Amino acid sequence: MQKESITGNKVILRPLRDEDATFFAHWYNQLEVMFECGFFEPTTLEAELKRIQKPDKDADWYAVTDLSGRLVGETGLLRLWPHWRCTDMSIIIPNPTDQGKGYGGEAVRLMLSRAFEHYDMNRVAIGVVGLNAPALDFYERIGFKKEGIQEQGYFHNGVFSDFVMMRMLKSEYQKRD
Repeated sequence: MQKESITGNKVILRPLRDEDATFFAHWYNQLEVMFECGFFEPTTLEAELKRIQKPDKDADWYAVTDLSGRLVGETGLLRLWPHWRCTDMSIIIPNPTDQGKGYGGEAVRLMLSRAFEHYDMNRVAIGVVGLNAPALDFYERIGFKKEGIQEQGYFHNGVFSDFVMMRMLKSEYQKRD
């Protein structure tokens, strides 16, 4: 069964397509994106195609496009644990020219709605590289709370960084409506 797209005011979340692999293979090999996302080795077009064609059964991934359909990133829920009613979330808007336009914020809000309403999760978590101050600020503005720090839990390009664990509970999400 084909997954439905989710349309917001600024973005459309749609199923990943084979043609998206070129975008991801390009951006996920940029050093700054690799650092911010925790990617430790380059990717290839073939690896991205495989990831798109054989999705993880315990995940729910979407391409993020603007309203014209232009690909700007991806988002998803991973490690969906229905028995524990918790999941992890990911959002990547890799091109700096697409950042700061509200795409990421709306995509996160749509995915939080999916997690809490569609999957009936109670908790959504995200891990953030501590040196990525803009991302930490972004998630706090949306309503995520810091809940723990893995001191020097991340190593990239010869530098250690803390890894910050953040989360949002369903009750906190509902209060924001």
